[in-house]
Amino acid sequence: MKIHKTRIPDCYEIVPTIFRDERGTFVKTLHEETFREKKLETHFVEEYYSVSFKRVLRGLHFQIPPKDCEKLVYCVSGSVLDVVVDLRIGSPEYGKFEVFELNSKKANIIYVPTGLAHGFYVLSENAILIYKTTALYSPQHDSGIRWNSVNIPWVDKNPIVSERDQGFVALGDFHSPFKFEKSNEIKE
Repeated sequence: MKIHKTRIPDCYEIVPTIFRDERGTFVKTLHEETFREKKLETHFVEEYYSVSFKRVLRGLHFQIPPKDCEKLVYCVSGSVLDVVVDLRIGSPEYGKFEVFELNSKKANIIYVPTGLAHGFYVLSENAILIYKTTALYSPQHDSGIRWNSVNIPWVDKNPIVSERDQGFVALGDFHSPFKFEKSNEIKE
């Protein structure tokens, strides 16, 4: 398992070792000792998955304090354009984003720290994304920013977006409750 820094402090792309043989593949998505060595959270309290169709865009989502959480996100079927946006006041990357392609062949994983918005766009006919979170879902703390309010290079100018996601505030109108604390950047 390799853990790579991204331009967003404390956000990492994890590339697991993939075991392939005539039966298929086997992928380890979490290794507590490796995560702990790198000072990454290992206690996840909920896990979800979403099934989405081509051209669907979900996001940009997060939970506000005190129910904010860290996430592990990966794609077990299909391919998505996955995006995180830094919403932490004082971060050197505040308002900036990072884009990844997550897919089942590469099996890469994104570690999303608290204070980042997350979203994705489905590139394949359908995709299944799995999310592990460090806090329970709390409807009254569930929030987001509008998907097209950041200069993210989405591959589709007219994606399929829920009414809820269309109604989020623009990044420029968002009053962030998140504060950037000293980074725990890992050494690769």
